Amino acid sequence: MLMNLTLPPINTLSTFAIVNNIHASVGENMQLRKTLMDVAIDLSAVVQHDCPPVSHFRIVVRDHVYLRRLDVIRGDRPSVGANLAIFSTEPDEPLDGAVARQVRVAMAGIIPQEFWSGI
Repeated sequence: MLMNLTLPPINTLSTFAIVNNIHASVGENMQLRKTLMDVAIDLSAVVQHDCPPVSHFRIVVRDHVYLRRLDVIRGDRPSVGANLAIFSTEPDEPLDGAVARQVRVAMAGIIPQEFWSGI
């Protein structure tokens, strides 16, 4: 079965995200709770803030799947709804079939390691 992942609306005001890191490789067996990627949203152009307007999130896979295709690279700015990746339940499943559903993921706010020194 083929599954995809599109960029969800992380915040009601977000229209895109910035791909900060990709933690998986094409062909990798994505065990449950495997980190796929880190993204950030920047709302500085949308609304005034009293705190930094950039938020960081980690996307973790909640299905046992194989990462078959990545449609983004580090530094990309995909729009909400843009395809990020394709997954399959079998490692050699053809990718020309129809996508059955979205892969299940969990998203959590994170503090990137480069900011840890200020904590």
